[in-house]
Amino acid sequence: MNGRFVLKLTAWLVALTLVALPVVGVLNGWFAVDRWPVRSLQVEAEYNHVSAEQIRAAAATHLGTGFFALKLDEVSAAVAALPWVEGVEARKRWPDTLQLRVRERQPFARWGDKRLVGRDGVLFSVPGGDTIQGLPQLEGRDDALVEVVDFYTKTQRALAGSGLILAGASLNERGSWKLTLADGAEIMLGHEHVDERMQRFLAMLPRLSAEHGGIFQHADLRYSNGFSILWATAPAAPPVTGTPISDKTRGAAAAAEAHT
Repeated sequence: MNGRFVLKLTAWLVALTLVALPVVGVLNGWFAVDRWPVRSLQVEAEYNHVSAEQIRAAAATHLGTGFFALKLDEVSAAVAALPWVEGVEARKRWPDTLQLRVRERQPFARWGDKRLVGRDGVLFSVPGGDTIQGLPQLEGRDDALVEVVDFYTKTQRALAGSGLILAGASLNERGSWKLTLADGAEIMLGHEHVDERMQRFLAMLPRLSAEHGGIFQHADLRYSNGFSILWATAPAAPPVTGTPISDKTRGAAAAAEAHT
């Protein structure tokens, strides 16, 4: 019985101490803004798009604050507000040091005219983002972002070894796909049987390229039994078909686009 009483008494004393400690701290000035000020800032970052000067400037207003009064969430929010910053981890190290670990956004592609897609799948905007070179161009509705990114990566794998370098993919309001290659050529895929159309095109492209001795500018795969190609070094070739297609002109391709 005495043992239980001692245990309960000890628990109450510990609880009372935890409650009273902040009050004692305030009375003694432990949490005062100017008590034991934070004077040193340590930053861990990649510095690809965010400079050390920008990070220090964002955190500067919090330096000089008392060690116990410094609010880490406010420091993190100030640094996270910088363009290109994806996340911030802030810690205090006794007696006067603030440590920051800054994660930068990693762009994967352009989205439309002004925004970027991060490697985490999040859309974001940054000053000068439209001048970054080497990113694929993706287009579509915002709610189709995941679908467009998945289609781009799947198609990129499908083109491996074909000599075609994928530079972009777009999904229009009618659900029709279009690919853009690094040399500016376009491939119209439509909205149905997309994988089958691409496989048929890639299977026949090496022979057709050898026959025409050049590269293509435009390929329309939206036919039920073939496709049409406009070559860069020769007049437009007739559609390649399993069975003949009646209209073999570029006008037919335009008509196919209008109805896809």
